[in-house]
Amino acid sequence: MAGLRIPKKKKMSINNKLTAYVKPNKVYIPLVDEDMNILTKKGEHVFKGQVLAKRKNSFETPVFSSVSGTIANIEEVSYQNGKKVKALAIENDYKEEIEKKYELRKNINKMDKQEFIDILKECGIVGMGGAGFPTFMKYKTDQKIKTLLINAVECEPYITADYTIIMEKIEEILETIDHILSINGIEEAIIAIKECNTALIEKVEKYLGTYLKIKVCPVRNIYPMGWERTLIKEVKNCTYDKLPIEKGIIVNNVSTIYAISQALKYNKPIIERIVTFTGEGLRKPQNVLVKLGTKVSDVINNIGGTKDNIFYVSNGPMMGTLIDNDLVVTADLNCVLVLENKKDVITKECLRCGKCANFCPANLCPVLIKDNINNPDKLKELHPEKCISCGLCSYICPSKIDVREYIKKAKESVKGGK
Repeated sequence: MAGLRIPKKKKMSINNKLTAYVKPNKVYIPLVDEDMNILTKKGEHVFKGQVLAKRKNSFETPVFSSVSGTIANIEEVSYQNGKKVKALAIENDYKEEIEKKYELRKNINKMDKQEFIDILKECGIVGMGGAGFPTFMKYKTDQKIKTLLINAVECEPYITADYTIIMEKIEEILETIDHILSINGIEEAIIAIKECNTALIEKVEKYLGTYLKIKVCPVRNIYPMGWERTLIKEVKNCTYDKLPIEKGIIVNNVSTIYAISQALKYNKPIIERIVTFTGEGLRKPQNVLVKLGTKVSDVINNIGGTKDNIFYVSNGPMMGTLIDNDLVVTADLNCVLVLENKKDVITKECLRCGKCANFCPANLCPVLIKDNINNPDKLKELHPEKCISCGLCSYICPSKIDVREYIKKAKESVKGGK
C-alpha cells in the first residue's frame, strides 16, 4: 500500500488547553451553493440555531445561524477551498436566544432508522473531517450496514481537533456510537487510531467498559492512512468500487460522531466546532471551540496573534489550500495553519524519478498528468479525477515541483470537458 511516514508536528497545539471563542461581534454564514432558498432578509432578527437557508439540491441540508442577532447584509468571505462565497452577515446580540429550548431526548435507542436519518438531515450534520458530505446520505441506504468505522486517524501533520474531541468527550462519543449501532442494526463499530498515539488509544479503551460491539483498531503511522479507501483496506482488508457501503461499511469522522450526539440528544444542529489553530507562525497554537461563521482573524487575534511574514492554509499542509485571514469557520474546517514564509524554494527540472507515481495512493502517474496538462484527450486516459489531493506527489518530489497543482488543474479540465 502506497504511503509515507511524515513529521507529525502535533505537540504544539496540544501543549495548550482547549479554549473557546464563542462571542464574536459578527458571524458570516456562507451560502456555498448558488442555488439556495434564503429564508431570511436584511434587518430581520434571528435565533441561535435558526434555519437561514436550505439547499435545493438532493442533499437538502439546511444552513443555521450560530448566534442570535440581526441580519446585517450579504457579504463576500473566503471559504476553506480558497474561493470567495456569499455569506449572511449577522450582528451578534450576545443573548444566545433560541426558538426552542434544547431538551434531552429520552429513549434514543428506541427510535427507528428513518427518524434517525431525519434528525441528521434536519440538524445539518455533515462530515467534519474536511469533506462536508451530508451524513444522512450515508445511512439512507437499503443495503445492510455491517460495520461502522470511526475515523480518528487524523493523519495530516499539525491537526489535533479530533484528538481533542476524544480527550474531552469520550463518554458521549462512545454512547453515541452505541446508539447508532442499535438504531441501524449494525454489527460492530471500529475506532481507528494511529498505533503511535498510545495516549488516545488508552483513553478510549479505558472507557469501553460494557460496549462489547465497539473496539479500537490501531493502524500504521503512514500518510494518507485517513483516506477512506486506505483505512478500509487497513482495517477490514477489503476494497470497493465506488462507495464503502458496497462492503457494508459506513465511515464517520469522530468529530461528526460528536455532532450526531448533540443532534440525537438535544436536536441541536452544527453551530460550533473545535478547530486547530496551529503552525510556527502563531504565537500560541491551540485548539479552540468556535462558532461557525466566525472570522479566522478574530480568533487568531483573541489567542495571541501571529508572528511577522506569515501565510495561512485551511486544513492541513498536505491537502489544504492557501487562504487569507478573511476565511470564516465552517463545519468542514478542522484546522487553520499559520506558517512562516521562508526563502523561495528553487524548482528544478523533473528528474523522471517516478517517486510521485510510486507513492500515489490512487495509483495514478502524476508526472504524466503534469506533462499532458494541455492535452485533454490524453488527460482523460490518465484519470486525474481519481486524485484525492493528498499532496504526496508534491511532498516527495526532489525537484520541488508543485505537482498537486498540476493535478488540480487537470481535474478541472477533465470535469469541464465532460
